Amino acid sequence: MKIFRLAPAALAALLLLTGCPDKKPATTEVEAPAKLPAAPAFNPDSAYAYVAKQVAFGPRVPNTAAHVNTGDWVVARFKALGLTVREQPFVAMAFDGKMLKSRNIIAQFQPQAARRVAIFTHWDTRPFADKDTKRKNAPLDGASDGASGVGIALEMARVLAAQPDSLTPAVGIDFILFDSEDYGYDSSTQSELTNQLASQETSGGSSWCLGSQYWSKNLVPGNYKPEFGILLDMVGAKNAKFTREGISRESARDVVDKVWNLAAQIGYSDYFLFQDSPGITDDHAFTNQAGIRTIDIIDYLPTGQFQPYHHTTDDNMSVIDRRTLKAVGQTVLQTVYGE
Repeated sequence: MKIFRLAPAALAALLLLTGCPDKKPATTEVEAPAKLPAAPAFNPDSAYAYVAKQVAFGPRVPNTAAHVNTGDWVVARFKALGLTVREQPFVAMAFDGKMLKSRNIIAQFQPQAARRVAIFTHWDTRPFADKDTKRKNAPLDGASDGASGVGIALEMARVLAAQPDSLTPAVGIDFILFDSEDYGYDSSTQSELTNQLASQETSGGSSWCLGSQYWSKNLVPGNYKPEFGILLDMVGAKNAKFTREGISRESARDVVDKVWNLAAQIGYSDYFLFQDSPGITDDHAFTNQAGIRTIDIIDYLPTGQFQPYHHTTDDNMSVIDRRTLKAVGQTVLQTVYGE
């Protein structure tokens, strides 16, 4: 998805980030509960099919037919599952001056519930494989970077909708899918281009994450205040490693501890590493600015690097692993059932 970078200076000051991982060896800080609340099973085969369906539309680049068709399908699928769905259309200027016709998608499970948890992800794809050594200007399938998060969100919605009233969680769940997240400027790969949004970098904004920036200033639902948020980004690749990212630790350390300890307790510590990584500019940077304590579950190494598929044409269905989808989906389901 995006090229992640250290948070802008204004954001770093706001969140007291150092930009460096902690020096001490990382261990679990929170005692796991003696008994977990029952949570339904997450089906990785179904999640995989949702990922494949999105990829089959073609690269989900704003202003293309594939982008429109994918968005329509996602909206229809959430509605078919019985969720309350709203669309938030907007137009945003990209770093290269293009005006991107975009829409955020908000799907609510149990919209009447007062206490709520937000599950964030993005559904667009990067328009150019600028890290690719052979096809730098090719668009991406975005199988892990975008489609995997939506696939997990849709499967969570399907599982939740299938539960009888007596087995639904005690909180409402809002699946909020951001658009135009991945159309940003990467100075390390696009130095020959001009970033027309450079001025935003010094005022707490970014050329990345245009959908979450718009949503955070125009909340849907209005005055939205969930208990916390979880961002899913690049959550479907083989051998994924989810580290405790900097902004997540500074903004919602208790949520990080809860999620990582639950993952370990149900057998996914090979994916959720008790290791820290630097802060990055992702959608959670802007939801946190809006007052929503949000963590980022992202395939991001302690060294501050991404896996080799990142922003290359290798980010296709060949990298998607059902075991990774299961690890993330089951962990997040267990988290919301613990509220």
